[in-house]
Amino acid sequence: MSDPNQAPEAEREERWQVLTQLEEWLETPMLVLSFVWLSLVLVELVWGTSGVFELLGTIIWIVFIAEFVLRLVLAPDKLNFLRRNPITIVALLAPAFRMFYVLRFLRLARGLRLVRIVGTANRGLNALRKSFGRRGLGYVLGATVLVTVLGAAGMLAFESAREVEGGFESYGDALWWTAMLVTTMGSDFWPKTAEGRLLTLLISLYGFAVFGYITASFATFFIGQEAKSRESDVAGVGDLAALREEIALLRKELQGRRPD
Repeated sequence: MSDPNQAPEAEREERWQVLTQLEEWLETPMLVLSFVWLSLVLVELVWGTSGVFELLGTIIWIVFIAEFVLRLVLAPDKLNFLRRNPITIVALLAPAFRMFYVLRFLRLARGLRLVRIVGTANRGLNALRKSFGRRGLGYVLGATVLVTVLGAAGMLAFESAREVEGGFESYGDALWWTAMLVTTMGSDFWPKTAEGRLLTLLISLYGFAVFGYITASFATFFIGQEAKSRESDVAGVGDLAALREEIALLRKELQGRRPD
């Protein structure tokens, strides 16, 4: 007689396998759509949207929802799956409230735009991580460019000179300001709107988290280049290897001279 507990366990294992295979099959198409979605959001924030771009964005959004629902159906532990994807869920729901723009509920609409920016950044970072395969310096640099470019678009949308005194006149101004913020240098402008301040906080936290890593990586690279020079005072890998060999030879010689 078979154990009844084995059936649910076997079903869970089968679901995990199907879910893994589905994610592998959809990985490349979803990566492409993620970068296209990122481009559409940037265009909308900086230059506004058009009928064609809005239709394309709606189609991609529907594809994202269908892919998420399919993964949720296949997931053995649906509650845990939802807990691991809170930003994705909110980002998928945000475009559904575009009617608030028409109804002129400005505060709620601006908040939903901020949610959309954060969700787009999250999806873009996930796409970059999958593209690079591992989280090295290349991934960090790509992620920093993504955060800077998208963050500048968001700051222009929230802190435009048309709406805020002393705000950004163009995307170039917002991009320069955001780059200074990411590199922790800062500037003399501080956001006036609540959404702009929250976005500034998120960009600042990212800058503090990664700028030290980028600086250390470049320092390590230049020190390594310096260590390769024979005239350098910095010990390189070859010098350390030679030192290990000398220590090993001395150890063997001392052991050979040890009295019985």
